[in-house]
Amino acid sequence: MRCRPSLDAKNVTRRRGIPVTNPVQTLIDIATELEPLRLERSVNEADKLDLVDPETLRRSLDAYVGMGVRTLRTVLDRHTFRLSDSDLEVFFRPLALAAGFPVPLTKHWVLGYEVDFWFPDHGLVVEADGWPCT
Repeated sequence: MRCRPSLDAKNVTRRRGIPVTNPVQTLIDIATELEPLRLERSVNEADKLDLVDPETLRRSLDAYVGMGVRTLRTVLDRHTFRLSDSDLEVFFRPLALAAGFPVPLTKHWVLGYEVDFWFPDHGLVVEADGWPCT
């Protein structure tokens, strides 16, 4: 793990009195350590927890410097990054692209259901990880 001698005050907040980095800085920091799939899952989790959404994260990166910024920008590429809830969803995207499908809409509502993948030009819905078992 790398460390730095100081951190700008705008990048630090307090949680229960403990100084912690803000979500953007945290994602930049872990981008230097995680493989791309794990980093993508971290961005997805931050979105699910309403800490930061991908579009805000993309815009925020302009104000940061550091080794993780480039890695995070690559993961957040507009042509390849999509929000997902599971690794299976992440693995499905390149398979669909290799089969000649366009980039799908993800986490989109179709007929009252949130679906994993929606290919509107094909009228196709793909649910990669199914319904939760109860």
